[in-house]
Amino acid sequence: MAVAASSLSNKSRFTSRAERLAAGRALRRRVPRSSHATWVAARDRPDPIRILEKSDATRVRKLLPIRYGRMATSPFAFLRGSASVMASDLSTTAGTGIRVQLCGDAHLSNFGLFGTPERDTVFDVNDFDETLPGPWEWDVKRLAVSLVEAGRQNGFSRGANRRAVLTAVRCYRESMHAFAGMRYLEVWYSHIDVSSVSEPVKRYGRQLFDRAVERARRQTSLHVFPKVVRRVKGEYRIRDDLPLIAHYRNSSDAASSRTFYERYLRTLPEERRRLLDRYHLVDVAQKVVGVGSVGTVCSVLLLMADSDVIDPWFLQLKEAGPSALEPHAGASRYANHAERVVTGQHLIQEATDAFLGWSSLDSRDFYVRQLRDMKFSSDITALGPKAFVGQAELCGTALARAHARSGDPALISGYLGDRDPFDRALARFAEAYADQTERDYRELLKAIRKGRLSARVDV
Repeated sequence: MAVAASSLSNKSRFTSRAERLAAGRALRRRVPRSSHATWVAARDRPDPIRILEKSDATRVRKLLPIRYGRMATSPFAFLRGSASVMASDLSTTAGTGIRVQLCGDAHLSNFGLFGTPERDTVFDVNDFDETLPGPWEWDVKRLAVSLVEAGRQNGFSRGANRRAVLTAVRCYRESMHAFAGMRYLEVWYSHIDVSSVSEPVKRYGRQLFDRAVERARRQTSLHVFPKVVRRVKGEYRIRDDLPLIAHYRNSSDAASSRTFYERYLRTLPEERRRLLDRYHLVDVAQKVVGVGSVGTVCSVLLLMADSDVIDPWFLQLKEAGPSALEPHAGASRYANHAERVVTGQHLIQEATDAFLGWSSLDSRDFYVRQLRDMKFSSDITALGPKAFVGQAELCGTALARAHARSGDPALISGYLGDRDPFDRALARFAEAYADQTERDYRELLKAIRKGRLSARVDV
């Protein structure tokens, strides 16, 4: 069933703030905040490996061993690559019925720094492949579980991991309370820039954060160009780095990418097409990205300006399939899944890539964005316990801002309240579900050992 356009309003947009807060508080009688602590796997819980195999149906088969090799490196990596498994489980947990535009895959590594069109550096959600309208709790629970798994991977104590979860959920709750008191336009224009987040995280690894900001600002096409491009017979070509970056063997594949590029241009506003008209496409290569995305079709496009100076530009063409949430949250209202991703990103993110566009090619949906344009996600393994809590603080705040843009912050805030029952419930849930993730991870390793799945470690 398609999700109606009005599904994010929660039928409360015409009532006063006080009435919406009261309606949120009233939900506690039906769904106690403590009920979110519970995770018990059902007897008929679907086989997690079967769910993963089902999601492989449309992926590039030769890349699947890389996908499972990356997922096999740790329980946290498994969590990153198994959004479909957790979506199935989340659909069985307590929920208030309040819907927002979900990130859909709100784990710790899907938050980071990026550059706005005005070239400011901000912190926000940065992955939208699974975005879909759905229960706000799902994103918060996935973030909480990822904090426990990442903390365990880093060897932090149980107490340290619990503090990180409590901090993230508290920041979500307190930020939602603040958004509930704002005008809608104030919510829409709110943002987390580097100047506003530096002070709060000062005691949680200021030096590490500042270094991350500097690295993000260096992630531009001109900076990346000499690292990933070589000159062959007077022509610039993307460097092969098998099996992660490879030129298409079939020239028609490259030609199809060029055709898609021409169609993509027509999805952009006139002024942006004018800028891109100054560039011409010189090379196309396939690129393996991420963990959960491995096996989807992804290309890197190298463009060069028609000028006498080196003026490169990299774009990324990335396949968008059905959201992992759709079997449980309802089908997307968009026939083209790339349009779903692009629209969801505009709803969630404060400042999207100025060259974000979408189209379809050969029965597959794709979106296009700039590659590595002032984007940076922290190396989770490099964070100490205090910096880890600082990262949790940022993620909880950013997620609340994302949900407040599309949902009803007063309704959610009324439910959450100004004390911590929900925070403590999420801490218990996160630990219990992290244990489940580790059981599923062991099933993955077993499937690899028995030859049910092939795996190749490439990192």
